[in-house]
Amino acid sequence: MRVTLVHPAGFNFVPGQPDFSLLANRMAPVGILQLASWLEKHGHPTAVHDCLGPQAPATVEAHAESVLATAPELVGFSATTSGFMNAIDMATIVKARRPGVKIVFGNVHVSSIGAPILDHFPEIDWLVIGEGEGAMLELAEGRAPKDIANLVWRDSDGKSVTNARRDRIRDLDDLPFPAWEKLAGFPRGYHLPLFAHEQRLGASMITSRGCPYTCSFCDRTVFERLYKVNSARYVYAHMKYLRDRFGIRHINFYDDLFTANKRRVNELCELLIEAPLGIQFNCAIRAGHTSDEMLAKLKKAGALMVSMGIESADAEMMKRHKAGVTLDAVKKTVGQIHAAGLRAKGLFIFGMPGETPETIRATSDFILSLDLDEMNMTKFAPLHGAPIWDECAGGGTGDFIEDWRLMNCLNFVYKPAGFESREQMDALYNWHVRRFYDSRNYRRRFASRLWQHRWSLWHILRHLPQAIGAARYFSKNKEALQRAKPNFGLHPRQPLGLRPVLSPELQADAIAAMSPVKVSRRVRPDTGTASIAPV
Repeated sequence: MRVTLVHPAGFNFVPGQPDFSLLANRMAPVGILQLASWLEKHGHPTAVHDCLGPQAPATVEAHAESVLATAPELVGFSATTSGFMNAIDMATIVKARRPGVKIVFGNVHVSSIGAPILDHFPEIDWLVIGEGEGAMLELAEGRAPKDIANLVWRDSDGKSVTNARRDRIRDLDDLPFPAWEKLAGFPRGYHLPLFAHEQRLGASMITSRGCPYTCSFCDRTVFERLYKVNSARYVYAHMKYLRDRFGIRHINFYDDLFTANKRRVNELCELLIEAPLGIQFNCAIRAGHTSDEMLAKLKKAGALMVSMGIESADAEMMKRHKAGVTLDAVKKTVGQIHAAGLRAKGLFIFGMPGETPETIRATSDFILSLDLDEMNMTKFAPLHGAPIWDECAGGGTGDFIEDWRLMNCLNFVYKPAGFESREQMDALYNWHVRRFYDSRNYRRRFASRLWQHRWSLWHILRHLPQAIGAARYFSKNKEALQRAKPNFGLHPRQPLGLRPVLSPELQADAIAAMSPVKVSRRVRPDTGTASIAPV
């Protein structure tokens, strides 16, 4: 069967603003590239259409025409929450033009909500819940929907039916490398986040599925509780393939937690030290769970920067949303990172339940005290499958605007009760961002690395009109932007109040999220983590 996989553009900025996000980062859609190589391995010709790619057209209609031009029998949309309605608009056109083409949706949004999605959108034939490889292969093979695990489908009466979940893929090394060659414009048309790499050509890799921890804000409906990894040898071979085939010299590992399996990280570092590939990389670690020895090996193996999810500097917020990580551990880990000669990046979330102007000011003070090399502060958006969803959607602790397009971590869709308005939140957010990037230490460090960042500077120079336009737009249109936000209407077809359909285990996580301190019991002999661990 001919299959076309689509990565929707979604809504990547805020109301009233042009989308400048691709100027800073154009990341390859690794998920559908992995799925494409899997289907091709089993004899099903597969095309990939990235709506955010360097050669992508400008309109929904043009995207739909590009998809139809591949002559698909089955079209799969991999849609996040913010990209879902964009995918629906494309699917509607595809279905109207060629009613015989089957439409399937997957990814986190449909995995967390499930059958109610199918009830509201008749142009969708099927939903794939959880891992997509098994269900998509059986659909392409023409198996009856009733016999396909992980599938949501309609019976002869038009009633949605949710099949049982299938077992997770136990050995990720069975998967072929993602089909990078199918991505138009790769690698030169794609680029990693500016000033986070030194080499010119980069790519992103995902070498594990799931996470051994349970933060309140993370959706885990796709991979649930099971954490699996590619072996060190597989990861090394994949890196070598990207270098030899595409000239890649920097890798961003987008695993939720790259170093969770310490034995694997140690083996990979040894491979990279014994037979260097000339590739630098960035990855994520966990504060308080990283040794000096591991950091030294990461550095020697080619690591440039490591990131840590810190989220907040308020002790009560940490207990609720990221228990097991303390501020003392964060400070110590940043010191260890710098001592190893690595760059340290802190990841923070602004606006979760319990946030107040005082907690965000304290977090800002803490961030500056850490002397981080880089910082990212996300605007909190509740996700349907996260343990904290019910609390946010229920309205008891804050005000929630359920506009899926705005749930992209760039808009304050949720306002905690401690704030007077979203305008107040935006003002504090902008204050902190300016404070960090205007700080003496950051400016000094940035200036000292200008030559190392020459490819990022060259990228800006090549797109100088866009860069200047972005700066002018943000500086001159603040009032217009504020007026545009409340006038941004809901997509006419987006339903409200759909309830997530969670497994019993994830329901238990949601209940536990209401407690200020949570403990997760798990047996994971393959990860090197304790069987009882704070989450």
